[in-house]
Amino acid sequence: MKSLILLLIVMPSFSLLAASPEAVYSRNGMVTSRSAIASEVGVEIMRAGGNAVDAAVATGFTLAVTYPSAGNIGGGGFAVIKLSNGKVVTLDHREKAPGNAHKDMFLDENGAVIAGLSTRSHKAAGVPGSVDGLLILLDTYGTMSRKKILQPVIELARQGFPLTEDLARQFRRIQPDIQEYPASVGKFTSKGEAYEAGDIWRQPDLADSLKRISDAGKDGFYRGRIADLIVAEMQRGGGDISLDDLADYSSVWRPPVHGNYRGYDIWGMGPPSSGGTLLVQMLNMLEPFNLKEMGWGSAAVIHHMVEAERLAYADRAEYLGDPDFHELPVSKLISKEYARIRFADFDPGHAGNSKDVSAGSWPEESHETTHFSVSDASGMMVALTTTLNSSFGSKIVVPGTGILLNNEMDDFSVSPDSPNQLGLTGGIVNAIEPGKRMLSSMSPTLVTLNGEPVLTTGSPGGSTIITTVLQVIINVIDHGMGIDDAVSLPRFHHQWKPDEIKHGKFAISPDTRVKLEQMGHRNFIEYSSGRGIGDANSILFRDGVFHGIKDPRNEGAATGY
Repeated sequence: MKSLILLLIVMPSFSLLAASPEAVYSRNGMVTSRSAIASEVGVEIMRAGGNAVDAAVATGFTLAVTYPSAGNIGGGGFAVIKLSNGKVVTLDHREKAPGNAHKDMFLDENGAVIAGLSTRSHKAAGVPGSVDGLLILLDTYGTMSRKKILQPVIELARQGFPLTEDLARQFRRIQPDIQEYPASVGKFTSKGEAYEAGDIWRQPDLADSLKRISDAGKDGFYRGRIADLIVAEMQRGGGDISLDDLADYSSVWRPPVHGNYRGYDIWGMGPPSSGGTLLVQMLNMLEPFNLKEMGWGSAAVIHHMVEAERLAYADRAEYLGDPDFHELPVSKLISKEYARIRFADFDPGHAGNSKDVSAGSWPEESHETTHFSVSDASGMMVALTTTLNSSFGSKIVVPGTGILLNNEMDDFSVSPDSPNQLGLTGGIVNAIEPGKRMLSSMSPTLVTLNGEPVLTTGSPGGSTIITTVLQVIINVIDHGMGIDDAVSLPRFHHQWKPDEIKHGKFAISPDTRVKLEQMGHRNFIEYSSGRGIGDANSILFRDGVFHGIKDPRNEGAATGY
């Protein structure tokens, strides 16, 4: 392990960190993540005898060091795991609302939303779940000690690593937003000056925090010095997280959302993630149609998928939230019969209108998230998505800890029918309540066939996460693509409201757009970023070989052995 740390610290070639549109192949294990360093740490854990969960926990903690805009120990996430015996389990380590939170906390005396309060303030932070979640995963299904997993992560934070151009550019971009937070300035600048690519970036405060977690486990974060520093920063900035909120936090094992699509088993995360539910619901709507025959990128395929997305996202706004606070109709939403009823009015030649679409009935996450996938030779699969919500969360670093605070409170319905920063609306089911987990779009997903591994996938991207995962799955199952094409090809997205089709460059050809406009589709929004939609770091298992890919839209690496 020491040789790995030395390699990472002196690694001179930034081109080694760039993602490639070509798959990487291996037979023993695979990690693909937004950080080449994090992927290598995960694989090194497996080389040393660990399983996919050990590797996932190591990768998750390393991302807090190497990809701070989304990797974190101050946020939360979800994990979907297939064990080597075939059982699938899911862990909810989503953030929670503080104990004194209330539904009107981001509104003024007239009931209007106070701009920025749910995204750019201490009140925006939910109680973090990442540390508890990663440690529970390790204790329950891992094989290695906490100290062995965290040792290379601590050394990496303490000794530093050379910044890539991408990370240096991210740090420069947030400088205007962090000036009022001295600890943030101290972490993301070099004594107030911008970092440049190649500079060694060291995080001694974060290393100390990770050491406390290594020594004391959950109590090293949720009690003691780190907890005291978090609460002191809350009190300084008018935030709400208390010592009791931290001490009382616990992750929850929840039943997976399970569907079947053309004979493949789809395993996703249930509420408070909306990802698994919407994914299965949309696949159910599309299953009666021959998408392969229509052809990838055709107006017919895009039309079918957009209309399924329109209906599913309308249901999301009405029915989904924290299952500990509301009885949610997940089993009905993911049933084949409901899909048949919901799609009964589908017109293959004409677009629907979101103004005329409401939630269905039946007979009675910032874009800045990160996903990584891990698989090992025993058949264990881990899909884990984690987030701070916005890029760098609230931009607030807790002094003395190196920990960024999330701004996940914005994922609640701050006000009925008022869209959040991602344009998503919601109702009373996702209203703010003390101790409640906010609704998410994170969609870590596994696909199996006859109990055997097929696909491990997921993505960041806020509301586009679910549609990104949908397209990767359809590309593999319907269009028969290899993992490189399935992930690399451009994508499109619709979410009910606003009534528009967002798409990456080349996702919709000019002649296809004409056909879609003739059907009645309007408002085509091409992503201004050349990177397009999503970052679907995925692993396909085929003929005894892992096919891993780091989505080429962003840097990072798929690493196998």
